[in-house]
Amino acid sequence: MSQVKLKIAIQKSGRLYDDSIKLLNECGIELRNVKDRLKTESDNFPMEIFFLRDDDIPQYVEDGVADIGIVGENVLFEKNKKVEIVEKLGFSKCRLSIAVPRNETYDGPAYLQGKRIATSYPFLVNQFLEKEGIQAEIHEISGSVEIAPGIGLADVVADLVSSGSTLFMNGLKEVAAILQSQAVLIRNSGMDEVKLQILNKLLFRISAVKKSKRNKYVLLNAPNDRLDQIIAQLPGMKSPTVLPLAETGWSSVHSVINEDEFWDKIEALKAAGAQGILVVPIEKMIV
Repeated sequence: MSQVKLKIAIQKSGRLYDDSIKLLNECGIELRNVKDRLKTESDNFPMEIFFLRDDDIPQYVEDGVADIGIVGENVLFEKNKKVEIVEKLGFSKCRLSIAVPRNETYDGPAYLQGKRIATSYPFLVNQFLEKEGIQAEIHEISGSVEIAPGIGLADVVADLVSSGSTLFMNGLKEVAAILQSQAVLIRNSGMDEVKLQILNKLLFRISAVKKSKRNKYVLLNAPNDRLDQIIAQLPGMKSPTVLPLAETGWSSVHSVINEDEFWDKIEALKAAGAQGILVVPIEKMIV
């Protein structure tokens, strides 16, 4: 009897592809040759991988052709399919935003009344307009949205923005975000118990990888007469590890610091008397 495999759909090219493959590798999942393939398998995890257009992934997952998929929230919400988000992955972050010509003054959603809006996301833009009570004309185009005002096709655009440099080069400015987006792991709502167990194993690994990226392992030397002050800055996963050094009156302190408070903690540690501070990346973090 063949082994049950979890079928995952990921983007076949582009940044989301690179980040998805990197995540699977960081989870210890080895993939057979993936270059120019539409389908492959893992040799050390019960998984089949389908390489698809990102626009198609929500439909494949809804239909059960794929059990799970990695897709941007922008695509997921635009396609409006009946799937479940099981994990936000934290990469491929962007936003769907309204952008207007740089010489225009945007004074809120009312500015869009009667305007022509070019976008690749008509469903999401229409939702935004309905919520704001705005009547506007949506022009759906599949690419190069930012040139639409310059060629007279539209007055404004609603497009994905990361840095905003593409908008700037086309004489536009970002004025309102409709949606904040990142990559998410989605699943078919009708998965059986065996595949759910495999999915839970994958989620356990993903959680360990994500925690490792948000934390740093810190080692430092501390004078014993200041240990209390230094330990107070280092809650760690439970409490810091303290080991005596060969030099009398000193200890080595080991702990974990969250990335969000890293620099503030380092400054506080220095001020409390810590010396020889080493910061080490964490490959996996299991709590």
